[in-house]
Amino acid sequence: MLSFGTVPFVVATTLALVPFAIVILTAMWIDNWEPEPKRLIVFALAWGALASIGLTMLFLYVFDWLSLAVLQTDPETHDVLATILRAPLLEEACKMVGVFVIILIARNTIDGPIDGLVYGGLIGAGFAFTENIQYFFTYGASEGVGATVGIFFMRGILSPFAHAMFTGVFGLLVGLALRNRRNVALYALLGYVIGVGMHALWNSSSYVNFLVMYIVLQVPQFVLFVIAIVYLRKEKATITHERLSDYARAGWFTPQEVDMLATPRGRRVGMAWARALRGDRSALMKTFVRDATQLAMARERGLSGRDPKAPVVEQQLLARALATRQALLAP
Repeated sequence: MLSFGTVPFVVATTLALVPFAIVILTAMWIDNWEPEPKRLIVFALAWGALASIGLTMLFLYVFDWLSLAVLQTDPETHDVLATILRAPLLEEACKMVGVFVIILIARNTIDGPIDGLVYGGLIGAGFAFTENIQYFFTYGASEGVGATVGIFFMRGILSPFAHAMFTGVFGLLVGLALRNRRNVALYALLGYVIGVGMHALWNSSSYVNFLVMYIVLQVPQFVLFVIAIVYLRKEKATITHERLSDYARAGWFTPQEVDMLATPRGRRVGMAWARALRGDRSALMKTFVRDATQLAMARERGLSGRDPKAPVVEQQLLARALATRQALLAP
């Protein structure tokens, strides 16, 4: 890589940051109702950019050795198989392992499909970042500026969400299985098949008209994802409102507080009110909203029976939320 010079590498990395930033900002918007822990966000990005890339390179080497040295596949057929089958099968498997690692180290952080989608999307974003550096660097060093601009437009502008969607659908289905206490292995297999299928169809654009494949495949997929995300965000807000209403009926919160904590408009009004308080207490309001949302999610896990420790967590979060409210309302 360095044999081509450091300037193309710096340019390639800078260009790769554009789609990377687009996907991360989108993921943060999707996740802003109940933000995921920063350490797990960093882990997901690192898994995609480093671990999954390393695993993929290892398995690609094995695949190429089997195909070319053992099976003696002719180079042209090998290239087609590598693009349409090898890359989707191996890359998606290596990325999706990261979702399971997150489940193992922090199972209760994935409360449903939105959380799974966010982690899967971030892993995909990390993977695409490293892959884009490779693409932009190679084209910049060997083909020149014109080719680099072309590949940047295709990968960085037209399709920044490709890898995020491939892995995101896997995370979405795994999160759905965890929330609804379904067969996680079955849902994971379904997510893998769908992700690989999407990836394979997308890679086949190398052999057909790119613009046609983009309009017929990528645009409808993106629209479906947007519809699913809007629906799932509303669903998560509804769950938050329902679970906090349980506490309102028990006298811990007022109905007005539940509306403030569990509706988009209520949160906006609450933040404006907190900023107007003496000393600007918007930071306390953010903490109150976060604690209350986590409390609602813990109660949902407890009611569904998937987290036996949920009642203890509920008590801790309730105490924390009430303490934050007291500080917020202090003279």
